[in-house]
Amino acid sequence: MPQYLLSNVTPSGRRLEPGQLQTVIADVTALTQQMQSEGVWVFAMPLTQPTSATVVRRGPSGVVLADGPFAETKEYVGGFTVIDVSDLDAALHWARLTSEATGLYVEVRPAMTFGG
Repeated sequence: MPQYLLSNVTPSGRRLEPGQLQTVIADVTALTQQMQSEGVWVFAMPLTQPTSATVVRRGPSGVVLADGPFAETKEYVGGFTVIDVSDLDAALHWARLTSEATGLYVEVRPAMTFGG
């Protein structure tokens, strides 16, 4: 079955009150357990703020490291889930549930496949 990446698009500066955060954590935990019980969950990871990033790129004189995000944006990927489902419609179903649980936009992208 095809795999899809569900990216949680987080607005910069998003801050949740402690009660809101606990609700999101509980909702995401319940959704993850549902995905696991239905056999679609592959992997998930919350990410730290973009300011903790290090960008590595090849430059004319070799590899260059830079602190901070690749680009300053109003939104960033705050976490992601990889699912293994039958088709885009199934991926969109889980994206809707993820958006409801997190209160965030969710970008859905299929994984590239090579060969057979």
